Amino acid sequence: MEWKKMTMLALTAALILPWAGAGLQKARSEACPADAVLTQECELKLIALTFDDGPRRSTTTELLDGLAQRGVRATFFLIGEQVPGNEDLLRRMDEEGHQIGIHTYDHVMLTGLNAADFSAQVDRTRTVLKNALGHNDFLLRPPYGMVDDGVKRRAGCPIILWSVDPEDWDDKNTDRIVEHVVSRAKDGDIILLHDIYPTSVEAALRIVDALHQKGFYFLTVDELAAQRRLSLKAGSTYLNFYP
Repeated sequence: MEWKKMTMLALTAALILPWAGAGLQKARSEACPADAVLTQECELKLIALTFDDGPRRSTTTELLDGLAQRGVRATFFLIGEQVPGNEDLLRRMDEEGHQIGIHTYDHVMLTGLNAADFSAQVDRTRTVLKNALGHNDFLLRPPYGMVDDGVKRRAGCPIILWSVDPEDWDDKNTDRIVEHVVSRAKDGDIILLHDIYPTSVEAALRIVDALHQKGFYFLTVDELAAQRRLSLKAGSTYLNFYP
């Protein structure tokens, strides 16, 4: 069964909307016709910005505000126990075109778990998200990127890892985080950040501005996969979507 069905018409409409940010507008006008759907023939580089461990009201709200100002959609992998009381943030993410995924209920490593314990982390979070949003098409990012056969067998959805990780949780040095990502970013990368640190939020917005200037176009994970003509499969693991 194809994951998260979306019509080509809807994707096309989303991708040809005018976007904020002078750098992106300039790069796009030079790379592709104004009414073009983004394809591999366009010169724009496509990238997915992803965030783990939220939501946290203060930092996630600031991040959503900054992304909205820049016309950028991202993918958020959420902790289930942090959803109660923050349902409005989830609805805002959904309404503004961001993608939402599962990062377990309380940040537990999923490898080696039995079926009941796995369900308590993943299926419980899926239910929390479904109750808040009314749909059930969430991706999975296992904590620490740890995956085994049991995780693949029980996931019930695609498993999304990453290709660029500045370890923003470590020294919380905004300048270093920005330099790490901007100097390494390639077409098709999946960037890992965390929306629970003020330093990471600042870094994320600076990264967006810098990569816009370099001709990058930000998509959700599903949108990036669709542009690479990939149908994501439940239980399969994805680190990037390089051309």
